[in-house]
Amino acid sequence: MQRRLVFHIGACGLLAAAGLAVPAAHAQPNYTVSLAQLQQAVAQRFPMNYPLGGLVDLSLQAPVLRLMPEVNRLGATMAVDAGGLALGQRYPGSFDVDFALRYEAGDKSIRAHQLHFNSLRLAGLPPGPSALIEAYGNSLAQQALLEVVVHRLRPQDLALADTMGLEPGALTVTDRGLVIAFVNKAAQ
Repeated sequence: MQRRLVFHIGACGLLAAAGLAVPAAHAQPNYTVSLAQLQQAVAQRFPMNYPLGGLVDLSLQAPVLRLMPEVNRLGATMAVDAGGLALGQRYPGSFDVDFALRYEAGDKSIRAHQLHFNSLRLAGLPPGPSALIEAYGNSLAQQALLEVVVHRLRPQDLALADTMGLEPGALTVTDRGLVIAFVNKAAQ
């Protein structure tokens, strides 16, 4: 019994040193990813350009992410610029979506999924072309962010948890960032 207690205390110390938090004696460890880390990972895919039928071109800049702990999701607002033959000039605007997160064990990544398109607004664009571009909003959101990697766990992030028979489980968006809980590995 004493050996088990010493092992548990030692394991908690190692988890703390590795950056994994153990909030209570019997709670599973977790790992927190800051908003800045998430932002940096997502920004690597941008800017993105989307030609719509050769008549309109949309350019999306890197999103500004926001934590939405009340619904366990992340939000993303992107600057967008629309132009092309059908519009005659460039129109700046914004594009807003939110999404849930899931863990992909195959490549140890946290990915956006269950994307929800909120809005696509272009300043000064007449109602006709505006409605046409708005209709492409959901499709554009799917192409731009669905399954985008927002974080990738490195081998050293998982090494100690792996030796303890743990793997990433629940993903929770909090005011501090994304908390990845570690749970007992599923029987294989």
